[in-house]
Amino acid sequence: MILTALNDYYQRLAAEGKVPLPGFSSEKVSFCLVFSRDGKPLQIDDLRDTSGKKPRPSPCQVPVDKRRTSGIHAYPLWDKTAYAFGVTSGEGKRLADEHAAFKARQFELFGESEDPDLSAFLKLLNQWRPEQLTELPGYSEEVLDTNVIFRLDGQRQYLHENPEARRIWSDAIESGKGEMGQCLITGEIAALGTDHPAIRGVRDAQSSGASLVSFNSDAYNSYGNKGQDNASISKAAIFGYSTALNHLLRGDDDNRQRLQIGDTTTVFWAQARDSAHAEAAEGFFAMLNEPPSDEQEAAKLGSLLTQVSQGRPLGELDPMLEPDTQFFVLGLAPNAARLSVRFWYVDSLERLAQHYAQHHRDLWLNPVPWKGPAPAMWRLLYATAPSRDGKAKAEDIPPQLAGELTRAILTGSRYPHSLLSNVIMRMRNDGDISGIRVALCKAVLARQDRLSAYSNTTTQEVPVSLDPHSTHPGYLLGRLFAELENAQRGALGKEVNATIRDRYYGAASATPASVFPMLLRNVQHHLSNMRKKDKGGLAHKIESEIASIIDGLGEKFPRSLRIEDQGRFAIGYYHQSQARFARKENAAENTEDEQGELA
Repeated sequence: MILTALNDYYQRLAAEGKVPLPGFSSEKVSFCLVFSRDGKPLQIDDLRDTSGKKPRPSPCQVPVDKRRTSGIHAYPLWDKTAYAFGVTSGEGKRLADEHAAFKARQFELFGESEDPDLSAFLKLLNQWRPEQLTELPGYSEEVLDTNVIFRLDGQRQYLHENPEARRIWSDAIESGKGEMGQCLITGEIAALGTDHPAIRGVRDAQSSGASLVSFNSDAYNSYGNKGQDNASISKAAIFGYSTALNHLLRGDDDNRQRLQIGDTTTVFWAQARDSAHAEAAEGFFAMLNEPPSDEQEAAKLGSLLTQVSQGRPLGELDPMLEPDTQFFVLGLAPNAARLSVRFWYVDSLERLAQHYAQHHRDLWLNPVPWKGPAPAMWRLLYATAPSRDGKAKAEDIPPQLAGELTRAILTGSRYPHSLLSNVIMRMRNDGDISGIRVALCKAVLARQDRLSAYSNTTTQEVPVSLDPHSTHPGYLLGRLFAELENAQRGALGKEVNATIRDRYYGAASATPASVFPMLLRNVQHHLSNMRKKDKGGLAHKIESEIASIIDGLGEKFPRSLRIEDQGRFAIGYYHQSQARFARKENAAENTEDEQGELA
């Protein structure tokens, strides 16, 4: 299914001229050797893109027949300098053999051609001496070990673009057909391939590329040593799927079809009635996963998702977003020389939008801990990593969690339970009770309750904002802990080095009975200090709030809280803490109003 969808996508890209034709590949080329009709080398042209800080090779569609591994294999009309010129910056133990293979390949393919441009090229190869390279205008050491192409002086096109060269190359590809069989991708009887090109662009995979389909041991060749017996895929389909995937993974700045979610490199594409509608769907998905920084665009996206969650058809909100557009999302992770498929998702655009809208609704907290739409997936995953001075590193994100969270968001299924336990463990360890972490706790619990097969009459709905009427023990204990911290801050002010949250949050949320009695004894001292500092009104409010919360808890504190209840503890703590800030803001506004009236 994955390879079929990629091959279909290749057909669309090929029709638009965005990808190479069969027998060609988009490779990074840095320099060009210009030569005369009598085969004399004239100069080296620099083809690199110099618009950035460093010169970068330019993409070029050149002839390629198979992936080069450890053996010697030359390409037609282009190659790296070791092959094309017999020159390298290293030792070059097999340099002579590589250059000889390059010359032999060119004469084998084009030796009988009467095309004058190709004849001039063969003259160049016959007369070429490796030491000539350093004497040419435009040469520098940067040329060594890069990919180079060729151009006849006076011609605008490069030699590999020559029509006769392309015809000869196409005939060679066709004549090299292997065993015939039924292709598992297209269903057609065609020449089966054995060599699957390298897939490049997956983060932390081998820089030379990794395999999505491969066999390197007899144990994986059930029917012998032929790869086509296990993966019966035609050469054309192999070229199609690999070319489409490499296009999706390209590192261009304008590539919005590639995302990095934890250790998973994610690509996506759409299939619609025309390219314009497909590109609109792809742009919409890109915005969902990387909300726009522009406030108006962000507000527009938020409004659209809200309306989708309320049942409005997607097509009514934007005519370019057709509900029945088929959408594909593929997540790949490195696995030595191969690639692992972390997730594969196929659904209609409308269902995808509904699942994202539900995800945003499940995350929603009041007050909102972020600006604009809900945070992107990658930002949510950073909340699962250890926080050091308020910062987290990508390598600390649990590897499997990225795929599990993405799958839950895309399909509307339960969030992974490990997400809740991981976030709670992080809050207990580093004391960072951030709004995003609390929102993740709320999302997991809200979706779990909604999707439960059997409703539990004792389960209370997870509150979005402060719920003074909730009687859930975990939620109440979180609120109580926030008020005890409020009392400590009120008594000690800025002099406090570490609050009770820094010292006791983990124990209070997991084993309340072991901590809360001691904290309640200490709070009396804080309340007394506040009264001595002319903060009697604040002390009275805090004391009344504490008494109200304790009344809902019963006679004893629970000895322990389940992981779900620890999630509610975090939500209660967040709501009560934010209510304290809201009270301060309201008090400041009231003071300003009174001063204005007196003036």
